[in-house]
Amino acid sequence: MSGLRPVAHKQIIREYTYVYSAFAPMSGGMDSFILPDMYADTMGVFLDEVSKRHPNEIILMIMDGAPCHRAGGLRIPENIRILHLPPYSPQLNPSENMWDEMREKAFANRSFSSMKDLEEHLCETLRAYENKPDTVQSICKWKWISDAIHSFFIAS
Repeated sequence: MSGLRPVAHKQIIREYTYVYSAFAPMSGGMDSFILPDMYADTMGVFLDEVSKRHPNEIILMIMDGAPCHRAGGLRIPENIRILHLPPYSPQLNPSENMWDEMREKAFANRSFSSMKDLEEHLCETLRAYENKPDTVQSICKWKWISDAIHSFFIAS
C-alpha cells in the first residue's frame, strides 16, 4: 500500500561471526569459511585451506587493508600470491560487491533468534552462491582484475 512504511524487527544484541571468502572472478568459483575472529593466525588457517583445496593452481588473492591481511606474522602458502589494494579503496574490492549482494538478497529485513540460526542461514547463502558461478563471475569479474591476472601471470 502506498505511503505506508513496512515494519521490520530490530535486534540490539551484538554478537559477531566472520566470513572469510575468496572469489575467483575468471571461473566464478568461491571458497568460504566461517571463523571466530579476524586475526592473522585465523587468516592463515583460511589461506592454508584455500591452498589445500587448489594444490595445483597459483592463486592471486586480492586483499584490502584489513589488519589481518597485513599482519607481520601472516603465513602465506607457496601457491598463493597477494595483491594489496590501495588504502581506503573498498570500491576496488570485488568481494565488497559480493557482500552487498548477499546482504541485500539474503539478509535484508531479517533477524535471527540466535547466532546459530544466523550462521545456518549464512551457510545456506554461501552454498547457494557457490552453486551460482555465473552470478559470482558477473559480480567479481571486472576488467582491471582480468587485466591484472593476465599481466601478473605473464610476468611471473
